[in-house]
Amino acid sequence: MLNSMAYRLRQPLPGAQPRLRFEMPPEQEDDPMAPETEAGTRFGNPGPRMSSQHPLYVGFMGTVGVGVALLVYWIGSNTTQLILWIVAALFIALGLDPVVRWLEGKKVPRAAGIVIAVASLALGVAAFFATLIPTIVQQVTQIVEEAPRWITDFINSDFFRSIDNQYGVRERISQELEKFVNDPEAMGGIFGGVVGFGSTVANGLFGALIVLVLSLYFLAALPAMKKWGYRLAPRSRRARVEALSEEITGSVGNYVIGQAVVALVNATFAFIVMSIVGVPFAVLLAFVVALLAFIPLVGGLIAGVIVTLIALTAGWQTAVVYAVCYFAYLQFEAYFISPRIMQKAVAVPGAVAVISVIAGGSLLGVLGALIAIPTAAAIMLLVKEIFIVRQDNH
Repeated sequence: MLNSMAYRLRQPLPGAQPRLRFEMPPEQEDDPMAPETEAGTRFGNPGPRMSSQHPLYVGFMGTVGVGVALLVYWIGSNTTQLILWIVAALFIALGLDPVVRWLEGKKVPRAAGIVIAVASLALGVAAFFATLIPTIVQQVTQIVEEAPRWITDFINSDFFRSIDNQYGVRERISQELEKFVNDPEAMGGIFGGVVGFGSTVANGLFGALIVLVLSLYFLAALPAMKKWGYRLAPRSRRARVEALSEEITGSVGNYVIGQAVVALVNATFAFIVMSIVGVPFAVLLAFVVALLAFIPLVGGLIAGVIVTLIALTAGWQTAVVYAVCYFAYLQFEAYFISPRIMQKAVAVPGAVAVISVIAGGSLLGVLGALIAIPTAAAIMLLVKEIFIVRQDNH
């Protein structure tokens, strides 16, 4: 009976039809011995193309080109946020693709590998925020509790008394506070700022959900997307386009994974040093270091400066010890850790890397700084393999 039930479950439902899928046409093979036929495809054979020198063709295609350019500009200017989400999702998908392919090499089906990779990423992000939010609440509460004492100590200091005697700082502060409290527009601005902060948080959560879903779709459809993209190239150049594209996408994926490992090692070392020397808010600052370390070249330097300035609140000796240890680690990371982790990723000259990071950060913020070096590496590879080769042959 069980075998009969299992057999019936495997049978398709009565009247069910397979879902329609849009497939690329099969590739045509050149066979010089094959006879010429008039049959062609189900829609007939294409006729001869119009000459590219024909005035009608030139005028029409020029008009179409201008119209398409204006349309693309209008769409891009009105869907900037969506484009950023798509770029971020594609960047994450390319970063997780090496993990999925590694799991495929271990005889894990691609669908299961995608689920494992995305679930690991989601759990990591969830654990990050689950640890970060209570830490932020606890340490911000500590700052709020300590703030009155810091203000009182500053007001009672000789430095503030001398400034107050010369410029009347207390009286000026009291006047400004009274004016601010009695100004309805200022109070309304505070309320509007709170509402705006809430809407920003909601938009951020919605964007994170969209990026996660798009990453899942891109990761699942990445082989098909590549296949479709290669079919758009002329058949005579398809093998070269495929080789260059695989090199670029592979280097981007290795770069994302390598940068994540480097950032994790950087933050772990910073947390250990902060815990030993007694830097306040060590856990919170370790998260800040991890986020900044994702930004290549300048991220570690910025993180070191920020933590050193905060360490000054615990004493200049603490700040000096931390700065010496952390910046010495940055040199060790640059010459020993990063070269070994990033050896399969991208190789970009230092000047080009700095310029690309600054330009990417100016255009797209943190996301632009993250994708700047892989983009620069892709452009340099295309210039080297296409433009320079073409110039050498002329």
